[in-house]
Amino acid sequence: MALSIKKVLISQPRPTTEKSPYFDIAEKYGVEIDFRPFIKVEPLNSKEFRQQKVSILDHTAVIFTARTAIDHFFQLCEELRVAIPETMKYFCTTEAIAVYLQKYIVYRKRKIFFGQTGKVDDLVSVIAKHAKEKYFIPVSDVHKDDLMILLGAKKINFTKAVMYRTVSNDFEKDEVFDYDMLVFFSPSGITSLLKNFPGFQQDNIKIGCFGPTTAKAVKDAGLRLDVEAPSPEAPSMTAALELYLKKELSDNKK
Repeated sequence: MALSIKKVLISQPRPTTEKSPYFDIAEKYGVEIDFRPFIKVEPLNSKEFRQQKVSILDHTAVIFTARTAIDHFFQLCEELRVAIPETMKYFCTTEAIAVYLQKYIVYRKRKIFFGQTGKVDDLVSVIAKHAKEKYFIPVSDVHKDDLMILLGAKKINFTKAVMYRTVSNDFEKDEVFDYDMLVFFSPSGITSLLKNFPGFQQDNIKIGCFGPTTAKAVKDAGLRLDVEAPSPEAPSMTAALELYLKKELSDNKK
């Protein structure tokens, strides 16, 4: 018997490499997988930023937790005509984020620091060794406060400012929406689904998600959660999706 899942929508941008496990799953199980983000990130304009009454140049260091933050920070600085001095220090959660700074600055000429594990606690330990700096943190309108809580506990002088926002990536009226499964990665994706399709009826559509906050958003919206990651058996969304399809195939053969 064939799978009931023939078409899956992954609410993320299409992978840049053909080596993604999603493509292996599509081929192995004969399912069609589309990539279509339900949310997108857009910058604040200079007027909106100024309303926060924050001066970037009052700070001696910047903390970046994502590449998106780097892009929006430097683009907004350009729009505001703020020239970042060469003495500015940069602190990043990972080396990969730190290396991304090369897009905007001469890397070897700057003071750049990063955590070894990618965890916020690790970055805060690095920052604590530079406790006299005044830190600027560019964030999205929707963000976690873990970093700010840890910095506050260490009595670190910092200012956070919103530089970009997450908004719904609206579907066109003639855009086909005929999926057997929808996969989400953030609560914002669920909000966007209900905004795009106000009378959304789940019926036989399966919903998968990654992360506990997204799972909560699915349930809070009164929707049924069919596939959840991470779990001991499925640490990633692709692993959870494959497990689900494998089980359905096995059940159909009985």
